[in-house]
Amino acid sequence: MGKTTRRNFIKNAGLGVAGVSLSSFMTASTKYPKKSNRATLKFKEKLSRLNLGMASYTFREFPLEDTLRMTKRLGLERIAFKDFHLSLESTVEEIKTVSKKTKEAGLDLYGCGVVYMKNEQEVERAFNYAKTAGMKVIIGVPNHELLNVVNKMVDKHNIKVAIHNHGPGDKLYPTPESAYARIKNLDPRIGLCIDIGHTKRAGVDPSESAIKFADRLHDVHIKDVTSATKEGGTIEIGHGVIDIPKFLKTLLKLNYKGSVSFEFEKDGKDPLPGVAESVGYVRGVLATI
Repeated sequence: MGKTTRRNFIKNAGLGVAGVSLSSFMTASTKYPKKSNRATLKFKEKLSRLNLGMASYTFREFPLEDTLRMTKRLGLERIAFKDFHLSLESTVEEIKTVSKKTKEAGLDLYGCGVVYMKNEQEVERAFNYAKTAGMKVIIGVPNHELLNVVNKMVDKHNIKVAIHNHGPGDKLYPTPESAYARIKNLDPRIGLCIDIGHTKRAGVDPSESAIKFADRLHDVHIKDVTSATKEGGTIEIGHGVIDIPKFLKTLLKLNYKGSVSFEFEKDGKDPLPGVAESVGYVRGVLATI
């Protein structure tokens, strides 16, 4: 995709690399829209077709308060915590305090992850943690032998589990298909978090995976990568090899209602410019389709 197109996308989204907040824009009055507001309203409707969010791993080098502030600055309204921002070892009171703080910041703490589960105690801990925080989904990597335990906990707590694929080199779930094969006969609330970057690194088209496993698609980590190989690394969305417009069109066609969360693994100590450009690019694409 050419530079002009990308620049137009970011311009259409109202979000440049500085990560300017869209809050005032997104709350424009809708009572008697003037002609100049109609395009704004139409644009807002297009953006709302997908639930864009933040995987807090993006801000792994920053404390909770900065993570909440930067997520809001990007105009996002939902977040899934990595345990950097809410330890899995937290007490009930600590979890409730952070959950309240997140809500007061105007964010929906919809999930957590990636959470690794290597024994039954870790499975139980993950579900108690998510239940206490009011989370709807655990983005997790349970060992294969624990899937029946996970199945029982899903039924007990009515919390979804979205198994996250990690691409080449991952011995448990390298691709969405490898996870689906393990869970297809389990409770349908056990599904997939398709990480489109790792999926592409494994040589698989993430759009095709989304279509093939749509019945179990519970979460998405959206990013771009430099190449469709094991060596491919995260890069600003629109600069890499993933066909982002195709993927977003696929989600819309599937009427996907889960979260699409940005996980920007590049520039850990200064991620905001890159993730802002990525958010702007995605918003620009949504504005044109």
